[in-house]
This record gives sequence, C-alpha cells and structure tokens, in this order.
Amino acid sequence: MKPSFRDIAQVDIGAVLRLNDTFVHFLSPLDEEGLQTLLTVADYGRVAVFGGEIVGFLIGFLPGAAYDSVNYRWFDSRFDDFAYIDRIVVSREAQGRSLGRLFYNDFSAFAKLRSMKRLACEYYSVPLNEGSARFHTRYGFTEIGQQSLDSGKSVSLQTCTISL
Repeated sequence: MKPSFRDIAQVDIGAVLRLNDTFVHFLSPLDEEGLQTLLTVADYGRVAVFGGEIVGFLIGFLPGAAYDSVNYRWFDSRFDDFAYIDRIVVSREAQGRSLGRLFYNDFSAFAKLRSMKRLACEYYSVPLNEGSARFHTRYGFTEIGQQSLDSGKSVSLQTCTISL
C-alpha cells in the first residue's frame, strides 16, 4: 500500500509542526504562525498520508515568491525555471519506503506542468547531513554552490534536471 498525497489542510497544522520539531536539527524552527505564513506564500504544500496518519510533508516554491529565505533567494537570483524544495520531512516510521522519492516525483510533476526545468534545494554541509547528501546524490542532484549561514552552519546548494 502506497501513501496518498494531498494539499496541507488546516487540520494538518499540528501534525506538520510535530514532524518539523522532530527533525528541527536538519531544518529551521517553525511555529504555527510561521507555518501559516509559509503556506500562504508557498506554491506547493502537501502531506503524505499512510494508514490515516500524516507521515510526511513537503513545502516548495517557484520563482518570484514573496519568500525571504536566504537560500531560496540565492536560487531566485540565478534561475527563472526552478522549483525550490524548502523543507521535506518523512517520519521515522515511514523512512525507508521511498517516500522522499515519491514526494520529489510529485513536486517534479507539479513543477513540470508550470514549465520549470530544475529542482533546487539545499542541505547542511556543515555539519553534514549525511542522509540528505546520499538521498540527493541518488536522486541526481549536484552541488552548484555553497553558502554560510548566520547560525555558523553551511549549506550545499543543489539542483537537478526535472526528467519526468
């Protein structure tokens, strides 16, 4: 049985925040107001549901969004045909079931319908998020830049061609 995907609804906010909190060391913190603001400006916000439970989410942006993320702005200043993955979380219980790939495929299909040619994302390179690095390499991403953050962490800026 595969998970189903649907747009994030108001009833999902608590589950999305709990998932974000579980993996906040790989993401930035998010409270309810921040999530509501993020979803207002995001082009894509979906959850994965398996067995009636929310087991993951992905929030993404297309060019020209009113989003002040330094990482998003890096891509937006360089490309006009990208779909940016801001954050993706898959619950521990659902990991290892190809859910990340399914999310990326769903987001790619969404982006392709809007004439986007590449996916864009970043992950921590200092300290290294090894799982994310492996996943993105397998999916076909390559590093096109690096960026140091005010937090003292650094990110690897990545893209891949949408090939669906």
